[in-house]
Amino acid sequence: MQPKLFSPYTIQNVPLKNRIVMSPMCMYSCFNEDGQVEPFHLTHYESRAAGQVGLVMTEATAVHPEGRISHQDLGIWSDDHIEGLKSITDAVHRHEAKVGIQLAHAGRKANLRDPIFAPSPIPFNDSLKEPQEMTTTDIKETVDAFQKAAIRAKWAGFDLIELHGAHGYLINQFLSPLSNHREDHYGGTRKNRYRFLKEVLASVKEVWDGAILVRISGNEYYEGGNTIEDLTYFAKQMKQQGVDLVDVSSGGVVPASIEPYPGYQVNYAQQIKEGADIATGAVGLITSGNHAEEILQNDRADLIFLARALLRNPYWPKQVADELGYDLEGPVQYTRAW
Repeated sequence: MQPKLFSPYTIQNVPLKNRIVMSPMCMYSCFNEDGQVEPFHLTHYESRAAGQVGLVMTEATAVHPEGRISHQDLGIWSDDHIEGLKSITDAVHRHEAKVGIQLAHAGRKANLRDPIFAPSPIPFNDSLKEPQEMTTTDIKETVDAFQKAAIRAKWAGFDLIELHGAHGYLINQFLSPLSNHREDHYGGTRKNRYRFLKEVLASVKEVWDGAILVRISGNEYYEGGNTIEDLTYFAKQMKQQGVDLVDVSSGGVVPASIEPYPGYQVNYAQQIKEGADIATGAVGLITSGNHAEEILQNDRADLIFLARALLRNPYWPKQVADELGYDLEGPVQYTRAW
């Protein structure tokens, strides 16, 4: 019997050969500070596709230079980035895997020499600088930057787009009452705090007719932050706007104590899946095939996102196929060992 982990799954118009996803993970490897793809990126992403990951996600890719987490982040703010990004999509597609790009803006968590921007002028912590409060003009320009990034993503050959609305970065900063103290129509109520993401989604969908994911933080681990009810509300709004799947992580909005354990974020994915009637991805210290299979068989999530497990072992799918007693076909070049 085929494990559900290795069963196909379709996100709108994107057929995945299995339900294993390489989660977006920052590599901080653009050492020329230009956001360009380096040889490391090609090896990093193609090796996971060769390892039979069904969907390979790029790291957070900045839609604007001021939106980088660091000066070493990948970028998509210029047409000059398209050629390098296309080399990634071509490499992943060689292995019959799909590839997505995570579009991001760091907001107040940008650790840059230049001025940084956020919904409210509140620094993330004592070591990061105070951001400038975004004007309505700044907001419009940022929405436009996401749209232009989506156009470039299409030109670069990506199969789907994920908007990074988690871990305390800009979209998350607008969503959370901990970081959004605005008194205009972008702050205050849940409806107002969702407005920035609503505008970004609408803008992206004007130019992108494919699958769209959004990553959110299912728990902010701090009193006064978004609750699961708030996040379910946001997920319902996303579904109405055509979002196909919500990728549920947690934390990062404010400095907070988090005690992770295997599958510690899965319940958030399950609650949002059930409460908003939307497909979800689960992530967070999922390391074994049996654990991943339990999540899927019990319909707690639809896809399994893996981060550190795939850093340790690009061939994790083969490892867990053996664990589950499944004969996974691998690259022809590796047949003798596979």
